[in-house]
Amino acid sequence: MKSHRFILAVVIPALVFALSASLRAAEKALWKPVAFAIVKFNGEAPKSWNMYHSEKKGLLLVHLWKRYLLLNMKEQEVYELDPQTVKPHGEEVEWSDSDAPDQPLEISEWKERNVGRLLRVSFRLGKDGHVLELQLPLKPDGKPIY
Repeated sequence: MKSHRFILAVVIPALVFALSASLRAAEKALWKPVAFAIVKFNGEAPKSWNMYHSEKKGLLLVHLWKRYLLLNMKEQEVYELDPQTVKPHGEEVEWSDSDAPDQPLEISEWKERNVGRLLRVSFRLGKDGHVLELQLPLKPDGKPIY
């Protein structure tokens, strides 16, 4: 009888807690649009683009035509995401870290430059590929907002 009470009082709540924690980990995060950003592809503005940020600083999601690129600013890495894993929700998009690819894209010539109220980031896709430039707003103290 005591073992049944123990199971009801301790084991079942522990299992419920563990299950809810794993479900929360699998939840997809909402990424919000980056205000006042500028994107250039080979020196020109692309016809279709958007940029999103999450709660985690240093991670940006760039929607460029039909492609989605995940930028890790701290590690200077770029990942190409499967567009099927990114779900639009109005102006926001939903995407989970668990859908991230294992290997980043090959990039070269990563450059960051503070130009007043903006952080200009540029890199080349591949060794001799296209150049992507992002201009991101900074806080008044010069630190990145996203």
